Amino acid sequence: MQRLTGIERNYAWGSFEAIQRLLGKSPTDRRVAELWFGAHPDAPALLTDAEDGSAPRDLRSLIEADPEGCLGEDVVSRFGPRLPYLLKLIAPAKPLSLQVHPSLERAQEKFAEENATGIAMDDPRRNYRDPNHKPEMVFALNTFEAVCGFRAPRRAAELLADLDAPLARRLRDLLHAEPTAVGVRWAFTSLLDPTTRPTPGEVQELVAACAARLDNGSPSPRADSTVVHLAKDFPGDPGVISTLLMNPVTLQPGDALFIPAGGVHAYLHGLGIEIMASSDNVLRAGLTEKHIDVDEMLDCVDYVAAPPIRPAPEIFHGATRVYYSPVDDFELSVTDLADENGEPEHPLPGRGPRIIVCLDGEIEISSSAGKLRLSRGQAIFVRADEGRLTGHGRGRIVQADVP
Repeated sequence: MQRLTGIERNYAWGSFEAIQRLLGKSPTDRRVAELWFGAHPDAPALLTDAEDGSAPRDLRSLIEADPEGCLGEDVVSRFGPRLPYLLKLIAPAKPLSLQVHPSLERAQEKFAEENATGIAMDDPRRNYRDPNHKPEMVFALNTFEAVCGFRAPRRAAELLADLDAPLARRLRDLLHAEPTAVGVRWAFTSLLDPTTRPTPGEVQELVAACAARLDNGSPSPRADSTVVHLAKDFPGDPGVISTLLMNPVTLQPGDALFIPAGGVHAYLHGLGIEIMASSDNVLRAGLTEKHIDVDEMLDCVDYVAAPPIRPAPEIFHGATRVYYSPVDDFELSVTDLADENGEPEHPLPGRGPRIIVCLDGEIEISSSAGKLRLSRGQAIFVRADEGRLTGHGRGRIVQADVP
């Protein structure tokens, strides 16, 4: 087992205190949006116990030195000599961009194309930073707000019906004309495509209509309040209006949300654990100051209306909830231990390369190779060749693994 130090990502939408307080630290003067625990080449987690010299200094180097020992033969045969997932803490204090993640096939194709054109990996114009897809799942640690996927076309049209603004009427007419995924595509594209996007004035007129309806008894207060809230940070951005076409999602602590490739979404506020395929491919079309490629983003979106995917956990040995995802790259489990009345060591699920982060308390992790004690905010990587794990103590841990 190797102790890990996560890598901070200081994006403009991050929180000054949420991740810091979770780790038992004081708030800072910089926004910490994410803390990465993984082996992605952009920000591999550091090995806390590594010494100067020839020993690997980060998780990526450790895996490269012994792929089969670290990952196991099965994982190497399916994914190659790389850790297939990335585990993060995520703390949006302000809304994230309106975004989507590509399929594996498109990521491989477009990554190769950008390489062939000579776009540098750190060029802000680059869309694809690796050749991998990025399905993801977020587990809420407090109330977590998001928008995700599209409403049924008829429901979206109903929501637009009594908004007194020309833009609302145009969107409603598109959905009435074709109440299918085609109509959703027409409406969504009309908002974002540079050739058809509304003017800032038209956007603000519809925002004002949502605010007025909110004051007079809205049929969907969450939808209208989301529009009004987003308009404060992104005035005139048509991405604000696109959320009227999307499903609002509120996760309570312990709830999970899965985002498939092609699933348009934006996280709005909260604190959570995020696990995903090991990728940093994000295609944006609004609500951001970062690089936007509307055409590429629109080509990747799945326009079929569907309710958000909220995985229900399976209970493992009483104290562990396992959240399975419909992809092979990752699974997530959360274990709460009470250590009452001399309870024995608790079996932990999994058999592959695991990353464990202690969220609260103090828990001792045991494997065939030994034991390590984790306290709040500490993390470890467990090699596949260390076999089964058990935990003992009082506290909460989250574990990433490969199914």
